[in-house]
Amino acid sequence: MSEGKVTSILIVGVGGQGTLLSSKILGQVAIQEGLDVKMSEVHGMAQRGGSVVTQVRFGPKVYSPLIAKQGADVILTFELMEALRYLPFLAPGGTVIVNEQMIPPMPVIVGAAKYPDDPVKEMRELGADVINLKAYQIAKDLGNVRAANVVLLGVLAKKLAFSRETWEEAIKAVVPERFLDINLKAFESGYNY
Repeated sequence: MSEGKVTSILIVGVGGQGTLLSSKILGQVAIQEGLDVKMSEVHGMAQRGGSVVTQVRFGPKVYSPLIAKQGADVILTFELMEALRYLPFLAPGGTVIVNEQMIPPMPVIVGAAKYPDDPVKEMRELGADVINLKAYQIAKDLGNVRAANVVLLGVLAKKLAFSRETWEEAIKAVVPERFLDINLKAFESGYNY
């Protein structure tokens, strides 16, 4: 992201995937770098596996936390169908970083809707630059599937102009002590992906 510009990151997933923690870590990174940060959260039916969306914007001066359609530099998404659902928010030339995990929403579970056959292929056909990985499997292999969000942050870190040390300091500032070791390992795995 270029210096002096406001950077907009849309973080999407379903309840329980760590979207809010991810946005707090990202916000902390920007604050540590002396940037103005604005965030907006929408929880929906998060406790029932519903959509959770966080908008994080940072730069020299940010006037609004809201990201317009075609305004997100990066969409960081923890679930495949959520990636597809929020694709209209991706700016031209932006990137989607997606966890290849399927969590069917209630309409799919009850047979009222169909889960897309290949969301990554569909996003690419629509012109999106997509980085897809099995972050949940990487986190599971590390010992805690709930750290998939921080694996994805490690991938995001390579797209942003902040040092690895700044990210690690932010994780230490935000993540509770008892989960710190697994989250630092998860970040490193994503960063080296």
